[in-house]
Amino acid sequence: MNNAGQLSRRQILSAAGFIGLATLTGCGSGDGGGDSKDLSKKRDGAMKEYRVGQQFKAAKPLSFSVLHNNNPVYPMKNDWLFWKELSRRTGVTLEPVAVPLVDYEKKRSVLIGSGDAPFLIPKTYHPSEVAFVSSGAILPVSDYVHLMPNFRDKVRRWKLEPEIDSIRQSDGKFYLLPGLHEKARSGYSLALRTDVLDRLGLNPPTTWDEVYEVFRAIREEYPDRYPFSDRWSKNTPYPAAALFSYLGQAYGVRAGWTHNPIDWDANAGRFVFTGATDAYRQMIEFVRKLVAEKLVDPESFTQTDDEAAQKLLGEKSFAISANPQVLVQEYRYNLEKQVEGAKIEMIPVPLGPAGPIVLGGVRLENGVMISSKALKSDNFVAMMQFVDWLWYSDEGQRLARWGVEGVTYTRSGSRYTPKPGISLMGSDPDAPKDMQKDFGFYNGVFAYGGSWELVSSMFSPDEKRFQDAMSRRQQTPIAPAHPLQSFEQEQATLWETPLKDTVIQNTLRFVLGKRPLSEWDAYVSELKSKNMQQFVDLHNKAYERFKKENG
Repeated sequence: MNNAGQLSRRQILSAAGFIGLATLTGCGSGDGGGDSKDLSKKRDGAMKEYRVGQQFKAAKPLSFSVLHNNNPVYPMKNDWLFWKELSRRTGVTLEPVAVPLVDYEKKRSVLIGSGDAPFLIPKTYHPSEVAFVSSGAILPVSDYVHLMPNFRDKVRRWKLEPEIDSIRQSDGKFYLLPGLHEKARSGYSLALRTDVLDRLGLNPPTTWDEVYEVFRAIREEYPDRYPFSDRWSKNTPYPAAALFSYLGQAYGVRAGWTHNPIDWDANAGRFVFTGATDAYRQMIEFVRKLVAEKLVDPESFTQTDDEAAQKLLGEKSFAISANPQVLVQEYRYNLEKQVEGAKIEMIPVPLGPAGPIVLGGVRLENGVMISSKALKSDNFVAMMQFVDWLWYSDEGQRLARWGVEGVTYTRSGSRYTPKPGISLMGSDPDAPKDMQKDFGFYNGVFAYGGSWELVSSMFSPDEKRFQDAMSRRQQTPIAPAHPLQSFEQEQATLWETPLKDTVIQNTLRFVLGKRPLSEWDAYVSELKSKNMQQFVDLHNKAYERFKKENG
């Protein structure tokens, strides 16, 4: 047994309070541990002793099929160094089934439904796996994590038990091996022309009240222009999806890309309907004020990304939503070419009524489902050891992100640098080679999760400043497990679609002034007429049931 990576039953149950977490215990020796199934005949090619931090090397050459989300930004190549180096280190050859990114979810469903899915099915976002649970097409992976010492070690050391609990199903098991992060990583915030702020004697805003004042000052200086014109309203049902994601955080609500119709109210100890809360209303009121005072371009909620970016580059606007990559590669790169002296920075998410928080649950990322067919393989134990090494060991994560030391990168302590002639996400636009396109490293199918040191090793100086500031904020309580049974899931889906549509449509109408906020109560009544209360009650009932049955 590997004591370093072992989770004691007492530790887990005291940390999370759920009997269900006992499935994370068991020995890493592969002797069955807490699993009732006999795996003794499924150890072909497995290592006899496999521990945390140990290089996995199959006892004989093996190959496993994997569904590959083929990203058009770095289309899959069979001669990537990633494949070759992975085989050299582990003795495992991956056989990718490439599916275009745009068709990935649909094709994945078809393959699983027809019984033709590869053994490994990565790039799956919770709760997508729920659709495949009742058919038995994917494994309850929680039954087999005793074969995965690195996974268990990170869950224990990073205190991720509550997050793992949140993805359990009604049987107390989980069916997705998620990416694990040591710290919450924030993605989006507001980018502002800091040279304009300097010229007007303004400091970068730290609160949304200050954002309002800064926008007012810019509008006063440029009365014929909108201070803020935004993007990320296309290819998403939610208007201004990025803005509402990080603005919602300031109010403690999940909106935009992070929108979830149901949210956990930790103070009340129950689930509530997000789009009917006071906090959601306050968020909408703030955006309505910005639009009404012509501080935000009303086209922000309908225009294409390119139209928004062109307004920024043409100095028709001075602020826009950003992520660190877009900030450097798109906004700054083009502004510096077009506007003399232009400077643009992405600020930490401005604070609002909820205080210095980040929304809980973001330390889990997309993960891997495993086809039930894999359990019939004589190589099953070896496959689980391999999955543990590639996706959860420090060394496997380093390979997936950075490649081969001395070939694709150099390292000095915690500082990693691409080798000369290799560009990483635009770090050297003139480099002849690209880390993703030409070598297959930092591929979203394999590279996610990890220690803060490893994750932050890929940050630009801008992102490092941003993430360091955001990582000091408090994570909100994580929603407890409340899995629905299959018949409840069907009912919830029927209710959820019209409810979600009503929230999104009225969010847009309210902020654009097409519906006055005096009609908020009428809007909530409309939600009630679409079974809002029954929808909430269903989730609270599931929460109470799971709590009663599991500890």
